[in-house]
Amino acid sequence: MMSLHDIIGFSIGGAFIITMAFGIVLSVLIPTLDRWSKRYFIVLFSLMFLCAVSCFLALVFWDDPSKTAQARIIYILEGIFLATPIFMPSIFLLHYSGRKIKNNVLFHLVTVILGLYLIMLAVAQFTDVFYYVTPDNQFIRGLFWAFWMMPLAVCMILNTTGLIYRKKELPKRYFVALLIYSLYMTAAILVHMFYRVELAIVLGMSLFAMISFVLILSDNMESYIHKEQQITHQRTEIMVLQMRPHFIFNTMMGIYYLCDQDPQKAKKVTLDFTSYLRKNFSALASEGTVPFSDELEHTRAYLAVEQAQFEDALFVDFNTPYRAFCMPPLTLQPIVENAVKHGMRSSNKPIHITIVTRQTHKHIEIIVEDDGVGFDTVDNTDDNDPHIALNNIRERLKMMCKGELTIAPRDGGGTSVKVTIPQSEIQ
Repeated sequence: MMSLHDIIGFSIGGAFIITMAFGIVLSVLIPTLDRWSKRYFIVLFSLMFLCAVSCFLALVFWDDPSKTAQARIIYILEGIFLATPIFMPSIFLLHYSGRKIKNNVLFHLVTVILGLYLIMLAVAQFTDVFYYVTPDNQFIRGLFWAFWMMPLAVCMILNTTGLIYRKKELPKRYFVALLIYSLYMTAAILVHMFYRVELAIVLGMSLFAMISFVLILSDNMESYIHKEQQITHQRTEIMVLQMRPHFIFNTMMGIYYLCDQDPQKAKKVTLDFTSYLRKNFSALASEGTVPFSDELEHTRAYLAVEQAQFEDALFVDFNTPYRAFCMPPLTLQPIVENAVKHGMRSSNKPIHITIVTRQTHKHIEIIVEDDGVGFDTVDNTDDNDPHIALNNIRERLKMMCKGELTIAPRDGGGTSVKVTIPQSEIQ
């Protein structure tokens, strides 16, 4: 019959296993976690899950004379995983205080001291100075048990000192949460040097994992919501830029005169203009990225309307063999519109525009070039400054798919605008 201590131990151990497994699943599935946090918590919860399993198995094999060999292995695993609640918080602290981990003194000190601890764990398998297991499966602390635990206590003291030193570099709630954990775990390890308090250490590990996860998850959720609000606001801004009254007026008046002069062409322009408007409104309603083919269709509709007005003054070449990717809505069409609007306004010469897509090893590139007077020479004094639209696109590219937008003079005159999207972000 199990004692009360065994019942409590199995209950806490089982709960710890379930909690850590749940943490792994959440870390993998929650989309709002940034890439670093996702990797960190997957590793943290995985290590703690293994630690929880080893602690649970230690309870199963405890005092069973037939399980001595298994118990020895479990005690080694427990010793290894005991470093997890020391090492992982150090990484957490340094990352969220904005320090470079690999070049930091605290990181190297903790690594060296934990290395010393693991060396002593290896030595413990060949001597009884730290601990040993009797033939009838009794775990006995050795004469230098406290000395073996000392590196863990030193690491926790270093973590606590580093935390206090970097107090101003952390959000207040991060500092308070980490300080509570550091003080608790330091005290638990110091007590464990002289008394058996494994459950207290397990609870401390669980405390750190859950508190840090909740903190980062809440921050990522806030960041995600803020980013979505920014994207929505920017889509609205660029929509306002796109829906220029004089463009709509000129198009409608052009259709009006075409109805008498060329009814078939009037029908075609009306259809193209309708498609252009439909794509504008669809882009405003879009919650995420859209297929490049949709952006291309939107751009073609816009260009068809402009070419109906300018006829022999506007020429466009499409070289877009690669289209199997997504991008933020209202990206390509506004770039092309800038080329048309400022090229046509600033010169009486015909303007040629080329639209190219190409795939590299690491990126997708969309290039829009024109042979106009050049971007920097355009007189940008009206309310529809092209910089506003292009900066808006640049920000949305960065937020939605970690893309970039660059503007450069075109060889032979004119402007070249290039959008670059990492292959890793292609959906």
